Amino acid sequence: MPVEAAKFSMASIPKPRADVLPEPLAKRDNGAVARPRAAGRFPGRLNVFQAAMLGWRDLHPYNAVHAARIGRPLDRDALERAIRETLRTAGLTGLELDRRRRRYAWRGGPSRVTVDVVPGGDDWRETLARMFERELNTPFTRDGALEPFRFFALDLGDCFFLGLAYDHFIAAGDSIVVLLSALADRYAGEQASDRPLVRYPHTHGRLFVRHPLAFCQSLARLPAMGASCRRTIRPHYRPIEEGHNGFRFFTLVPDRYAALRAAARSFGVTFNDVLIAIMLLAQDATSPARDRKARRSELAVASIMNLREAHGDDAHRTFGQFLSSFRVSHPVPPGIALRDLAQDVHRTTACVKRERLYLATLSAVAVDRVIGRFQTPKQRMGAYAKSYPVGAGISSLNVDALWNLNGSEGAPAYVRGVPTGPTSPLAVAITTADGAMCAGLSYRTAAFTDDAIAGIEDDIRRRIDAL
Repeated sequence: MPVEAAKFSMASIPKPRADVLPEPLAKRDNGAVARPRAAGRFPGRLNVFQAAMLGWRDLHPYNAVHAARIGRPLDRDALERAIRETLRTAGLTGLELDRRRRRYAWRGGPSRVTVDVVPGGDDWRETLARMFERELNTPFTRDGALEPFRFFALDLGDCFFLGLAYDHFIAAGDSIVVLLSALADRYAGEQASDRPLVRYPHTHGRLFVRHPLAFCQSLARLPAMGASCRRTIRPHYRPIEEGHNGFRFFTLVPDRYAALRAAARSFGVTFNDVLIAIMLLAQDATSPARDRKARRSELAVASIMNLREAHGDDAHRTFGQFLSSFRVSHPVPPGIALRDLAQDVHRTTACVKRERLYLATLSAVAVDRVIGRFQTPKQRMGAYAKSYPVGAGISSLNVDALWNLNGSEGAPAYVRGVPTGPTSPLAVAITTADGAMCAGLSYRTAAFTDDAIAGIEDDIRRRIDAL
């Protein structure tokens, strides 16, 4: 059911307590104690997408937020012990970032994170949405020694939501699911692994080396990508430099989610293809009338893709971020059926995967980072709206593939919110868990009103119900 408008001030939600950063301790990558490191040694190197995120969060916080439903009463002290021990044994403490050199190191040591506890109350969905909004908009430390995690708990009495906000450059959503799963196991007293995670994965540079022909072919398609961008309607902001993210979420019960999956199979497309098509139709239905004869008349959706499989790294073993993205534009003519639009989308996405066109996206991101050094913050905020326009972005995550998490009647098992940043005015986090689906909608309040987002949600629901 949709989240209603806020009935109380954001000030009613307590501010997150600042964590005390641990002193750096010398650790090997396997977690064993080693000889002291040289102070300047940073064994991790950021990939190009991570480095771009650091630039985006200069303009506005670029955080992501997850919340998993834990089916047992909340014991704050026990939860904090479980979190600290899990982070310590996984090797995810003592993070230090050298932005200038794009290097980082997990120095190790004890964790002193704390958990902000908020009572759910009668309208716990609204409270959870406001917690997400707060965490999406609260910055982390930009450089040097930093704590990239913040935890909160929404107490529902016989169960609670365990929330984790994190600086998005450190990890993709699959790594956070694995981390929350380990935290929940330790909190429940189950056997937990003391084996540290691999924390310094390869960068995307190896993909360019392994696929030089595909890289060259993807570059040859850049002019066509540019032409598509020049045909696409640009999002409008009031004003462009305002980056605040609003947030709301809604859930699809298992039978509605199953119907959506079945529709994708009957269309001969992927689940993500159907989602992109639905977002294109939602833009068309809720946007002002557009001149279809104008040069800029197409609509576009960007989709995040995870390149972990291309790197060959196991999500349960390697903590990190392997993201890239691609873009789909379409004229969305009047009366087009969801099936036909989804099949058009599929032809584009299949080409992206087959020809590895995500390499061109990574190249464009690298070029944008260089150009951004010579732009004012306002110009950088508007760069994507002008040169790479999209009306919405989609990020899909299948929790069921990583964690057998149970929800309950009326409560989703997992809620997720991702940042919009300067790249898109609306970011939709599609999360599947316990056979159901939850959609978290983060939106730039400078581009959308609450009523406009409610209209987009209603349009999405109607199209799924019609299946």
